[in-house]
Amino acid sequence: MPTHDHVPVVPTAVLVGIKLPGITEAEVQSSLDELARLVSTLGYRVIGRLWQKRSSERTATVLGDGKLKELAKWTGGTGSVGPAVIKKKHKAALRQEKEEADRLADLEDDEVFEADEGPEEFDESETAATPTELAEFVVFDCDLSPSQLRNIENATGTKALDRTGVIIEIFSRHAKSRAARLQVEIARLAYVAPRLRESVVQEDRGGGGGTAGRGAGETTLELDRRHIRDRIKALKDEFIAIEQEHDTRRARRGQELTVALVGYTNAGKSSLMRALTGSEVLVADKLFATLDTTVRLLQPETRPRILVSDTVGFIKKLPHDLVASFKSTLDEATNAALLLYIVDASDPTFREQLAVTESVLKEVGAGDSPRKIILNKIDRVNAQDLAMLRREFPDAYYLSAINPDDVAELRIKLIQHFDEEMIEDHLLIPYKAQGFIGEIREKTRVLDEAYDENGVTLKLLGPSQQIARFKARLKREEY
Repeated sequence: MPTHDHVPVVPTAVLVGIKLPGITEAEVQSSLDELARLVSTLGYRVIGRLWQKRSSERTATVLGDGKLKELAKWTGGTGSVGPAVIKKKHKAALRQEKEEADRLADLEDDEVFEADEGPEEFDESETAATPTELAEFVVFDCDLSPSQLRNIENATGTKALDRTGVIIEIFSRHAKSRAARLQVEIARLAYVAPRLRESVVQEDRGGGGGTAGRGAGETTLELDRRHIRDRIKALKDEFIAIEQEHDTRRARRGQELTVALVGYTNAGKSSLMRALTGSEVLVADKLFATLDTTVRLLQPETRPRILVSDTVGFIKKLPHDLVASFKSTLDEATNAALLLYIVDASDPTFREQLAVTESVLKEVGAGDSPRKIILNKIDRVNAQDLAMLRREFPDAYYLSAINPDDVAELRIKLIQHFDEEMIEDHLLIPYKAQGFIGEIREKTRVLDEAYDENGVTLKLLGPSQQIARFKARLKREEY
């Protein structure tokens, strides 16, 4: 980030919301609040925000003419899109188009927009403020098509971003592991590809020979898009190799009791993870501070052992490509014996956030997994509201992740939850198989042991599947 006299220069941004039919003003404001946090996480300073009631986002500039001019006051732009730019095509490209009529069907010129609503009676927004400084970015709380981005930038004279672009950029900065970086890069390239534009109009670059890996008459734009497609394929191939290693580790953990912490971003998952396991996971008051799944033992250690995993947080309007990319990361939740839905009880919108969590988990195949709701941050909730929450969510766990007594109580409840599903059984371990006993003690709870001439008989409490595996192993290896 550039500096002046050692003082960081923070980019400025103005936010734009769209109120569609069926959306309340409160929901628009809540979504803009969340967008402000996303933009702040990105390192920008929000200096203004505006919104407009529209019947659709599928118009050429999203906003009406009057609101577009108001937005331009925040950026120093003209507020007018201006005449369309007609690009001269290469001769060879024209020949190629004639031979392949359906080539590059996804170019932005094929976009179809609905007619503008026209009259400004559709313009219901918060009172216009007089800008005291200009914004370097305009950030829309919706997805923008390539043509919409170009039109808005022409009208405002500054860079335009949409919600998906902001989220992908945050993911790119926060991904630490190789697997997370690969997943984010795949999603980023999929987002960038349709938004590429021809930077300059060049003459025919050598025509129909198709040399240097280039098709006949291939433009710079076409070449860039092809390079992106090739890069995505290479990244996916690399990720498959990494994912096979992850699958092997998950298969080994499949024999353990596992708890996955899931929920909205910044709900307190990482704080609870640190409190339950004593691990030094990152805890930060930022959206998407955690992208890489962390798996640690519940502490103090139990018998059988219980593993706790922290997962990437969710958010409203989470880009589908990111959900698809992080499906493998969320497999930790899919394979967990118990999901803990972490909710920020002090956030008035937590019910909508809970719905988002359930929707994303259903999308990745974990919708039917056993779960418990954790209403976190109750230290920020007054007594009256807390009493109402207890009536509304009688089966939830209530705690503050920064209160050791609350965390200790949750640990006991987790142990009790798994104990209810365990069975008692006996195993006779021959003396020549004594090395096997260490694993048994680790994955079950030994209630009693008795010795005779045949070996040691252990009275166990443990998962039925685990005890069945031990019996099969004793029989198979013929101890």
